[in-house]
Amino acid sequence: MKKIIIITTVLLFALFLVKQKDMTFRQSVLKAIYPVVMFFGKIFPSSHAALKNDKFIQASVSFYQLQAIANNGDTINFEQFRGKKVLIVNTASDCGFTAQYDELEKLYQQNKENLVILGFPANDFKEQEKKKDDEIASFCKINFGVSFQLMKKSHVVRGDAQNAVFKWLSNSTENGWCDQAPVWNFSKYVINEKGVLTNFFAQTVSPLDKKVMAAIK
Repeated sequence: MKKIIIITTVLLFALFLVKQKDMTFRQSVLKAIYPVVMFFGKIFPSSHAALKNDKFIQASVSFYQLQAIANNGDTINFEQFRGKKVLIVNTASDCGFTAQYDELEKLYQQNKENLVILGFPANDFKEQEKKKDDEIASFCKINFGVSFQLMKKSHVVRGDAQNAVFKWLSNSTENGWCDQAPVWNFSKYVINEKGVLTNFFAQTVSPLDKKVMAAIK
């Protein structure tokens, strides 16, 4: 514990001296302490950090009938994703897990022949995504080199305003088995090549975790 505190202190001091010019000070701090945040997530995992559809229960509502609006305003029909794994994640720019953008991009570059990643920015958790869509795209490109598909900012938590994709992901009467809504920014869902929702991973599970890697292979 003492070692962790020392490392964190050194990182924060370094940020006082050199703040990344493309980020606010808060964002620079959050990016620097991300490894510490993830370390504690591994030590104290939640009971719903990882859920799996072991029986490969089929959806009653086809994943491929869904559609969503891209960051640039284009409509994306999910029918085009047949035959590929899809990872869907709700994102935010001012979160302790925002550095997962970098890991998501690495995951995408390693598997983009067979993997689609869809990032859904949302301001649902502690208002950690206040940027407009064009600002979100710029932030992600400049700071993390994001090239996977970003969607238009929307609501991902349960309620009347929840977008149709996350309603499907968190409703077992539609996806077949999973009622787990996002618990925080950077919750992740994996859909296989046949449109079956196979996994849920909470924000405490890195996109490069071996469980995630196994799910997309």
